[in-house]
Amino acid sequence: MTNTQDEVASKSTRELILDEALHCFADRGYEGTSLNDIAAGVGIRRPSLLHHFPNKEALYADVFEMLLSEWLEGLEVAISSPTSGWDKAELVIRAGFDLFASTPDYVRIMRREALDSGVHVGVDLAGFLRPLFDKACAYFTQEMQMGNFRQHNAQHLIITGYGAILTYFSDAPFIDELLNDKALTPQNIQDHCDHVVSFFRSALLV
Repeated sequence: MTNTQDEVASKSTRELILDEALHCFADRGYEGTSLNDIAAGVGIRRPSLLHHFPNKEALYADVFEMLLSEWLEGLEVAISSPTSGWDKAELVIRAGFDLFASTPDYVRIMRREALDSGVHVGVDLAGFLRPLFDKACAYFTQEMQMGNFRQHNAQHLIITGYGAILTYFSDAPFIDELLNDKALTPQNIQDHCDHVVSFFRSALLV
């Protein structure tokens, strides 16, 4: 049995449902996914799925809560690091790449919700992420005022970084065609991560 098979075997039915639901919602969207699709992917019947989740709305909400929780937890570790200046900025960029490289479905479902304004989960995504965004802006502004970074609009700087990371993963099929290669191979992800880090280092360091 492979490591992947070991991991699947160790998961509960509820966890397997959440994993399959994440993939289906990311791949087909909320409207294009049915509970029957998810149940079939797990290898169970619809009544068994309904034993764990009363309806599609509840399942989607739990998937999204899992997504946001793991995303914020991963970034918080980097943000809370005792490093400072450029070292902290690089750590946060690389943490974002590591998180999305391990679960590209997170990016696609986040993109879908951003486009739909969170209507399926009743969550104000911008409001939910605002504290993290404001904290990052305050950090960059402080570093600029101290003369450690070149002067930029901190808000747009963060949005540029957000786009550079998320777009690479969410638009991977399109980028495959541009590269004439698979965008999400470990080497291509590493190359793009290194490029983004180098780009921001050049833009920021005095």
